[in-house]
Amino acid sequence: MAGNFWQSSHYLQWVLDKQDLMKERQKDLKFLSEEDYWKLQIFFANVIQALGEHLKLRQQVIATATVYFKRFYARYSLKSIDPVLMAPTCVFLASKVEEFGVVSNTRLISAATSVLKTRFSYAFPKEFPFRMNHILECEFYLLELMDCCLIVYHPYRPLLQYVQDMACLHVACVVQQKDARQWFAELSVDMEKILEIIRVILKLYDQWKKFDDRKEIAAVLNNVPKPKPPPNSETEQSSNGSQNSSYGQS
Repeated sequence: MAGNFWQSSHYLQWVLDKQDLMKERQKDLKFLSEEDYWKLQIFFANVIQALGEHLKLRQQVIATATVYFKRFYARYSLKSIDPVLMAPTCVFLASKVEEFGVVSNTRLISAATSVLKTRFSYAFPKEFPFRMNHILECEFYLLELMDCCLIVYHPYRPLLQYVQDMACLHVACVVQQKDARQWFAELSVDMEKILEIIRVILKLYDQWKKFDDRKEIAAVLNNVPKPKPPPNSETEQSSNGSQNSSYGQS
């Protein structure tokens, strides 16, 4: 763990540019449009939020779980592991990493079942199909993918400190009758990167505004590539030495 963001695994390994993301996403974009992919990410962020609220988790835990979810699918296709399984797995892992405490197996499965049934029945008409052994196995794959880089630097605290510092600078300039415009203009900031981030955020807000998940998400989910089903033959299972995963593929 690094105490400095610039030396952390978050910065060194997980600040990805658009080219990296689009390269890994090509398999999914054979089945989904880029707009539908955004809608899917928004939808499952809402699922994680609802699950976290049901479990009465802190917002930081929910935010970390959302980052884990996005990290996994930044590297793997949607058909690698069902997002319906990945969402509660990310919540389960984040609750431990953020030192909220381990959510009990019974509570987690009960919460996932309840949230999907009461909040998202329009998208998931069937019961939550997974059990704790699936979540524990999924957690192993998630940890492997992230190379155990679990510390996430969220913007909440630094942003608040930044705004407070800017306010102090503004007040000082007013009191001292100093014109700070030139000073701000000379800050060593790559404005192209700032503009790129702004464009991404504005695009997200635009998608958010137009996206009616109750009307649209069922069709999007129907187009999501699915994991291969497990072998039904007991002979195949015994020859492999153990039962194959019921939700993932390499």
